[in-house]
Amino acid sequence: MARRRQTPTVQSGSVADIAFLLLIFFLVTTIIETEEGLDRLLPRKEAQTPEVPINDRNILEISINNQNELLVDEVRIGLEDLRLTTIAFLDNGGVSKGENGHCSYCQGLRSPESSDNPQEAVISLNTGRESSYGVYIAVQNELVAAYNALRDREALKTFGESYTAMSSEYRNPQTPQERREFLRARIDQIQDLFPMKLIEANTK
Repeated sequence: MARRRQTPTVQSGSVADIAFLLLIFFLVTTIIETEEGLDRLLPRKEAQTPEVPINDRNILEISINNQNELLVDEVRIGLEDLRLTTIAFLDNGGVSKGENGHCSYCQGLRSPESSDNPQEAVISLNTGRESSYGVYIAVQNELVAAYNALRDREALKTFGESYTAMSSEYRNPQTPQERREFLRARIDQIQDLFPMKLIEANTK
């Protein structure tokens, strides 16, 4: 009688354990990239929003047409000129209740055809239906950079520390709570000097 041939078997009892360990390893070591959005605080919805009259000289009209061309007050400019144009508008200091009837901390030309003061200055951004998202983000970055440049100037003059550095430290989760409260007070003080009034709606 012939002997029955035995088929060799593979010990697979530890395969599940190894697979589980590999899964944990990749979950722990893998970095998932996330896209950052725009840092914007949306206003609360109100039943009736009061209409606030805005003087035309206090509005900086910025438009991106369907050909991705940038127009400021209906004049075409390059993206590289947008930051300085915005700074000049915000920092104009034409009329205010400060010293000598003008914004006491503004260093602009005080043109009667530009913004009265930073508290009244409004930036209106309108985009065409076919304008690219990349150009829109680039414009947003330049506008934020213009505000940060003015806020940095006043923060350095007032506190000896830049606004962007304080904001970065404030957003750091490792910053102690007491330090965060201290920074929050300073950040609010600087933001009151140059409040960001950026709207994406028809202001006319």
